[in-house]
Amino acid sequence: MFIPLHDRNNLKHIRLQVVTIGLIAANVVIFFLTGPLFVEAATVNADLLSFGYIPALIFGDATLAPGIAVVPESATHITYAFLHADLYHLGTNMLFLWVFGDNVEDALGHVRFLIFYLACAAAGALVHGLVVPFSQAPLIGASGAVSGVVAAYFLLHPKVRVWVLVLFRIPLPLPAFIPLALWIAQQFYMLAVDPSADVSWGAHVGGIITGLLLVLVMRRKGVPLFDRVVVVPKAVRLVETAPPGVAPGQGQAGPWGPLP
Repeated sequence: MFIPLHDRNNLKHIRLQVVTIGLIAANVVIFFLTGPLFVEAATVNADLLSFGYIPALIFGDATLAPGIAVVPESATHITYAFLHADLYHLGTNMLFLWVFGDNVEDALGHVRFLIFYLACAAAGALVHGLVVPFSQAPLIGASGAVSGVVAAYFLLHPKVRVWVLVLFRIPLPLPAFIPLALWIAQQFYMLAVDPSADVSWGAHVGGIITGLLLVLVMRRKGVPLFDRVVVVPKAVRLVETAPPGVAPGQGQAGPWGPLP
């Protein structure tokens, strides 16, 4: 529907979005270590089975060969979110994270943002598993976690102008709530009409719901929702003046200078 390009939304509490940058770097490095560009197909498939989220392992009776099951099944609720199928899959997820992640990290703080991101990833995997509990296809991609970031940004900064590429060809500056509300609605609609699609709408919806809930309780104290402005009362300030007819500097010392 749209691709985010840029937002004009300055950081207020942190100097640099180190966790967002670190997550993007980790995803890129892992892609080049496990993806199809530099790794043989057999190794890629083994990595997908080892680290991807397979619902049938959690909800069914499927098992992996001992050489493939290198991490606990529960750990794949997180590890799947660092694997991607191709450059387009990686690039779109990381672009969404780059545009929206910095301000969510700013609102939550570094440590809480990392916890938030991983929790959204885990919730996305869980909902995907509940939708297709006996699927033996590995779920991969950061979409569940990034969906949570998008949902949090929607609550925090709906009025901020975001440049988006509409229909992959038309650049437009829009208030964030317009493209983000449409995108969120699309995820719920697609889950309702095509729950077993190749795209895991369930993972997206799980991340969205978790992001909406967690940002309410994890944001910094005093960080408002919906771009509300926090009004800080100005301190009372005394201005140096003199009574009518009296020039400052004349007479005895007083609060306005020497008095006559």
